[in-house]
Amino acid sequence: MVFVLDKNKKPLAPCTERRARILLEKGRARVHKVVPFTIRVVDRKQKDSVVPGLRIKIDPGSKATGVALVRENSASETHVLWLGELMHRGGQIRDALTQRAGFRRRRRSKNLRYRTPRFNNRTKHEGWLAPSLRHRLEGVFNLVQRLRKLAPVDALAMELNRFDTQLMENSKISGVEYQQGSLAGYELWEYLLEKWGRKCAYCDAKDVPLEKDHIVPKSKGGSNRASNFTLSCRTCNEKKGNRSVQEFLAKKPDLLARILAKAKIPLRDAAAVNSVRWATYRALLSMGLPVQCATGGRTKWNRTRMGIPKTHSLDAACVGIVEELSGWQRPVLSIKSMGRGAYKRTRLTKDGFPRGYLMHSKKTFGFQTGDLVKASVHTGKYQGTHVGRVAVRASGYFAVQSLSGKVDGISYKLCSLLQRADGYLYSLTTGKLLEQRFLPGLNAGVSALNIR
Repeated sequence: MVFVLDKNKKPLAPCTERRARILLEKGRARVHKVVPFTIRVVDRKQKDSVVPGLRIKIDPGSKATGVALVRENSASETHVLWLGELMHRGGQIRDALTQRAGFRRRRRSKNLRYRTPRFNNRTKHEGWLAPSLRHRLEGVFNLVQRLRKLAPVDALAMELNRFDTQLMENSKISGVEYQQGSLAGYELWEYLLEKWGRKCAYCDAKDVPLEKDHIVPKSKGGSNRASNFTLSCRTCNEKKGNRSVQEFLAKKPDLLARILAKAKIPLRDAAAVNSVRWATYRALLSMGLPVQCATGGRTKWNRTRMGIPKTHSLDAACVGIVEELSGWQRPVLSIKSMGRGAYKRTRLTKDGFPRGYLMHSKKTFGFQTGDLVKASVHTGKYQGTHVGRVAVRASGYFAVQSLSGKVDGISYKLCSLLQRADGYLYSLTTGKLLEQRFLPGLNAGVSALNIR
């Protein structure tokens, strides 16, 4: 589907790619935005059209958040118009802050000049979130706000995830043992399915009945902590018996090392989702739209009942009350958060020494890193038209991440701007992550670029 705006840039109902192509060819519309592909009609106002109510559905996650724009035709029928996955960069923010803290500790321990504190940041206000967590909250909020400018949204829905980290660690916890925590209700089984990829850890069998298996058997002192559980099919579980995983996989050291490493994965992702779930809900309420909440169990029941594969975006489409879902077999726009640059002016080697200095200005020759450009090369090795994200250089010879790969050494004189950088990298994913594109809209997008 293609987003549509009226002549006053007010959102109208999304249309099909075919209709968008016809409007562009007849001159009744202009390309307003390339990603997500949006057109602006020049002969229609919002009050002249019937604008159906749409709903944005959100499936929050630690590393990626699924977003779906749906039209609820009736109480029982829901039609998917647009799917997206927002890839967070919380891990990069955490690592950058850790590195910065290391530099500060070094300055305090060395005989360097005194630096006056710029501000007092020792006091944390109520509702404070770490920067890596606040990034997840603000990323979802900003994406919803941007979609509201492109489509007539009048309702929201959110999966209110709840992970019980204590139950994950000890499946038999009860009573006063919960005094050390306040979370309850997330099933250990669902956590194990997510952790082990819904397949047997020993033979990688999928779509078969799975069973919980102790890495260290209880008969040999094993516990019921989540880190001591894995998933196995009935055949592998019977073969293993009451042996430890080291004994069972003595002749498969690579598989043994992989299982032991994965078993020790911390509960960092679950803790991150727990920390921001209510903050995200309050942020959505502040938009003034009705917000529908649903559990992860309801989402899973909807998805399995309708035979829909599990992805972040399709999970979002299945949030809430869904009797019948149509139109979900469509490409997914992957939106990767890239940031808007850094304050540091040099890159470092692994030992902490500078290895090159960055430009002082973000823009050069009218472009900046992250812009979507079209480079028309007439001669040479890269002859042809390349469309993609640009990385600028002070020399004036840029690198363009095109559809066919990275194209280096393109002069700025050969580049024309399609869309300014907005801090995100876009790619269109079809099927099971088999094909990626840097432009949405498929045929409609390509035709619009040619027309332009």
